[in-house]
Amino acid sequence: MNKALKTIAATALGLALAVSAQAEDWAPPGPIKLMIAFAAGGGADTQARLIAEDLEAATGWEFIPEQVTGKGGMNLAMAIKDMPNDGSVIGMVVTETLGYNMRAADAGVGPSDFTGITTTAGFQMGVVSLSSKGWNSFEDVVAAANAGEELRFGVMSPRLADLAYLLGKAQGVDFNIVSVKGGRAVMNGVNAGDMDLGFMAGIQGKGVAAGDLVNLASALSEPLKQTPDAPTFADLGVEFDSDGAFVFVGPAGMDTTVRDALATAIGTAISTEGTKSNAMITKAFGGPLIQNGDELQQRLQAEYDKAGELLEAASE
Repeated sequence: MNKALKTIAATALGLALAVSAQAEDWAPPGPIKLMIAFAAGGGADTQARLIAEDLEAATGWEFIPEQVTGKGGMNLAMAIKDMPNDGSVIGMVVTETLGYNMRAADAGVGPSDFTGITTTAGFQMGVVSLSSKGWNSFEDVVAAANAGEELRFGVMSPRLADLAYLLGKAQGVDFNIVSVKGGRAVMNGVNAGDMDLGFMAGIQGKGVAAGDLVNLASALSEPLKQTPDAPTFADLGVEFDSDGAFVFVGPAGMDTTVRDALATAIGTAISTEGTKSNAMITKAFGGPLIQNGDELQQRLQAEYDKAGELLEAASE
């Protein structure tokens, strides 16, 4: 056996032992339906499928992936909420689904109608432009607007559109907000010159490293890892942020033994060096971000409550 195959085998064995030792109190009653709120073939879909693949190899559990896309994850949420809560059905969305999107939809449901299992990775959401525009700071953006330039701002969700509006309001800039589907569409628009700046959630990393793109601001509550000197939204006068993460959820009322066994298995897989999901998450999102249990449920409720404040502020 060559060195690469030995490494893969050792990783699989180590993951299997770790998962079995931590999740020995529960096993799924049958195949687990894995509902995925993202388009097939994209980065989020790939993440979900790699996690399932790692878990199948480590535990012998069988996963049946199923795309349930649309309405920012709300189609998946409404589909999963009345399904069995025995661990046989779980879904992957973003925390924004159970926060802003659920609050905006006014669909008669909230985070308490779901069981938060675990997060997997966060976003490095920045406000990005081409370096060739000559902007090195957000002050340069404001100066361009004050000079009469119409600035097209790309966004990929209603929440981000509200944040772009509030950013412009705080900075005295009337952005032309352009809504598209997905961060790649924003990046393509910026690269093509169809947008002057826009939100990107980590996809900009390679371009920033190459010097082709620049992070003008962090849309998070903390600085971006790649460009920590870029101002946060709070620095720019906006009290809201785009903090969020990929999250596995299930129907409400899931027994804590079931919830914790799933969270442990997923968390172990994505944090074990050498697994496919760990490699993908590390490359695309800077490493795993694991939050589970009661802390995760409280986070989902807090994001839902904060979304109400954002919606109100954006409507003023």
